[in-house]
Amino acid sequence: MKSVIVSSVLPLALAVSATAMLPATASAGERDKQFFQSVEGKWVGPGEIVAGKYKGTKFTCTFTGSTPELKVGMTLDGSCRVGVFTQQMTATVEHKGRGGYKGSFMGGSSGNGLDIVAGNVVDTRKVVFAINRNQLNGVMQARIPDDQSMVVTVSVKVDKQVVPVIGMNLKRVDGAPVGKLAKN
Repeated sequence: MKSVIVSSVLPLALAVSATAMLPATASAGERDKQFFQSVEGKWVGPGEIVAGKYKGTKFTCTFTGSTPELKVGMTLDGSCRVGVFTQQMTATVEHKGRGGYKGSFMGGSSGNGLDIVAGNVVDTRKVVFAINRNQLNGVMQARIPDDQSMVVTVSVKVDKQVVPVIGMNLKRVDGAPVGKLAKN
């Protein structure tokens, strides 16, 4: 179950990180829309579980981001691969009024995944979402150091401390020749 939870958190992380690319001069609502639009396209990259039972497990993910026409939010759809095993991944996030962003990964906590219970854009380069499944609480943070890359960190609360569990580095691969894909 931990591997399902970990793999279902990855798409959320991608969604969070894309928000950071927005210009600082736009209003919050406009900035959020621009962020989600900037995540549209294809992303590929490696990740690693950095704590817990599966510490040291490396994986590679491929995602396609899209945005709804009439709502502020996005969907990331793709898969992550560990060795010969592939796990399909889908994450959906939408703005829900004062609560910020809410959504689900892999069907949410009523399915095999996680719920996004809150979240917002921190600044033009960073976004944070609160995640939950039963007694598991945590945060997903995404940082965009430049327009072509995204760094995602997923942390969970253990006792009174927040511990990083997953790290991912994604590169944009829209229209890039196959030989120019991100190095793993």
